[in-house]
Amino acid sequence: MSATENFIAHLIELRSRLLNAAVALILVFICLFPWASDLYALLAQPLLAKLPKGGQMIATDVTTPFFVPLKVAMMAAFIITLPYILYQIWRFVAPGLYEHEKRLVVPLIVASTLLFFFGMAFAYFAVFPIVFGFVTASAPHGVAVMTDIDKYLSFVLGMFMAFGITFQMPVAVVVLVRMGFVSIEKLREIRPYMIVGAFVAGAIFTPPDVVSQFMLAVPLWLLYEAGIIVASLMKPKEQTAKSL
Repeated sequence: MSATENFIAHLIELRSRLLNAAVALILVFICLFPWASDLYALLAQPLLAKLPKGGQMIATDVTTPFFVPLKVAMMAAFIITLPYILYQIWRFVAPGLYEHEKRLVVPLIVASTLLFFFGMAFAYFAVFPIVFGFVTASAPHGVAVMTDIDKYLSFVLGMFMAFGITFQMPVAVVVLVRMGFVSIEKLREIRPYMIVGAFVAGAIFTPPDVVSQFMLAVPLWLLYEAGIIVASLMKPKEQTAKSL
């Protein structure tokens, strides 16, 4: 097979994998569409629970009440189909990997996906109630807290991304060590700088209250330590023998 034919075959395979992922995403979205408003209500529950009695959310644009729940349904469909999407990506890249690379990539993909979900769950169940409680309690007397549903969705998605990416720290540490970019000893040496960086990240990506900043910074630091431990356990035998 010539280089051109090989390239075309790869493009056809890529198109097939992308099509499979898109079809799965659309089918799940269609199934979730009738419950789009319920999904948004579930997403908004942490804020609604903290609003004063009679408090509610508002929509400032004409089409917002329709499109925002639609976005939430699409987000939920993407989360549900993410394992299948990653599987399609894996099927595309796997033929070009060595066996030892396959043994490393599969656990990393699974761990990365689970950690991202855990980060989102941590934000929803632990961080949001505290953040929204702080925000509503800080409102000046006579000011009614009525957040726009589109802005609330943007805030929630930003927090989900921040915590989902934060929870990737162990995977990032393991990859850096396994690829030889940094040693475990160096990671331990820069621990104080990492702790400071975690609190800086907490100050940047969370609302301006100390509690929510700590709730991002402390998990980031602990996950960094977990990454060092996992990377130490995954060190090749010859490296372990040298370090001893």
